[in-house]
Amino acid sequence: MYTLKDKTIAALRVNGLEREAVIRPGDTLLDTLRDGLGLTGAKPGCLNGDCGACTVLVDGLPVKSCLMLTAEVIGHEITTVEGILNTPIQQAFIDMFAFQCGYCTSGFLMVCYALSQLNPKPSDADIDHWLESNICRCTSYEEIGNAIRAAIGT
Repeated sequence: MYTLKDKTIAALRVNGLEREAVIRPGDTLLDTLRDGLGLTGAKPGCLNGDCGACTVLVDGLPVKSCLMLTAEVIGHEITTVEGILNTPIQQAFIDMFAFQCGYCTSGFLMVCYALSQLNPKPSDADIDHWLESNICRCTSYEEIGNAIRAAIGT
């Protein structure tokens, strides 16, 4: 990391690759991913941490990227929806019709992917609890729950 006037060149590890981005001290991770790195899978929704459309993983745990400063993730592993391409959870969302408009889908995919990695045999209560972190206005959560159950084989 080095500074150039009021901006910093930050080295970030995103989806297993070392990337550089120009950041300012107040830049959110969401803005850096979308505007600085061209990774538009995380979506701006409420921009206050309620909806979960901007969810990404930091060191394997889901975070709302609209609430996290980019400077906080330097030295950590960031995974976006682009980094989980062709995973069982992604295919399960397609097979179980777990989306409608698709705006919130990337956030749900990240939460479900993290759950499947951290707890390969979650209970129904665990799944319901993890899905509470995101909001979808188009579909029922039943299809999303079915998708994660299909992906983990329960």
